[in-house]
Amino acid sequence: MVRFGLIGAGGYIAPRHMKAIKDTNNDLVSVLDPNDSVGVIDRYFPKSSYFREFERFDRHIDRVKRTGKAVDYISIASPNYLHDSHIRFALKNNSHAICEKPLVLNPYSINALKELEKETGKNIYPILQLRLHPSIIALKKKIEKSSRKNHKIVLNYITPRGQWYHYSWKGDYDKSGGIATNIGIHFFDMLLWIFGSVKNSYVEYHTDMKASGYLELDNASVDWNLSIDSRDLPHNEWKAFRSITIDGEEIEFSDGFTDLHTESYKQILNGNGFSIDDAEPSLKLVHQIRNSKK
Repeated sequence: MVRFGLIGAGGYIAPRHMKAIKDTNNDLVSVLDPNDSVGVIDRYFPKSSYFREFERFDRHIDRVKRTGKAVDYISIASPNYLHDSHIRFALKNNSHAICEKPLVLNPYSINALKELEKETGKNIYPILQLRLHPSIIALKKKIEKSSRKNHKIVLNYITPRGQWYHYSWKGDYDKSGGIATNIGIHFFDMLLWIFGSVKNSYVEYHTDMKASGYLELDNASVDWNLSIDSRDLPHNEWKAFRSITIDGEEIEFSDGFTDLHTESYKQILNGNGFSIDDAEPSLKLVHQIRNSKK
């Protein structure tokens, strides 16, 4: 049984990591979160050791390592600006790191993490779950068979957030990276994975609540729009709206999101996880978008 640690248990995405660990028949032995409202742990691993302070978590991880019960993987679902530090912590403690998006906020951190992988012999696995969505996999295969090289894409993603968002780390530009980084990076990764590298990028509009722009990729041009403003929703329900059209055809992938973390963990544990190199193109893109903020 593989032993896991988890940094960041109180956020929206953390239960998907807990579920993935449980669904793959492994054990979550240690959890760190400064917020002690983490009763969700009881649903999955009630016997897991819990720490509010990083220093005590650090001491615990070191102690179990020295007693021959080292944590094999540390999953990271902490605020974006802490990912780099927490990844380093994992590898320096002889654990592989599984990290939520974005892997890091600044591309200049990437080479240092690659060097740390070489030094420690441990791997960094980014969560790029849309690449595992059956509809997206089918789309990639379809595009690869197509002779067309100038696909026209329109991406709209509106996921409403309440006032709390602006007062949390997610609303802090320096901590989250802004809207393109925080909610858009998986979609950008998906588009680059299917349609090739970025040839040109233009940011039309960028605020704390919404952003839009244009991408020219090897095999496609993309008009994209992201928003957390509920007034932009095309319906009256408080739920996310996702729409991607390719050459005027709507791509349906609204379902099937909830189990993608479990599939990600299965791939990682089978030696097929994604790498820093896989995550790098979209990290560079959202960094460029962030620095084009108007």
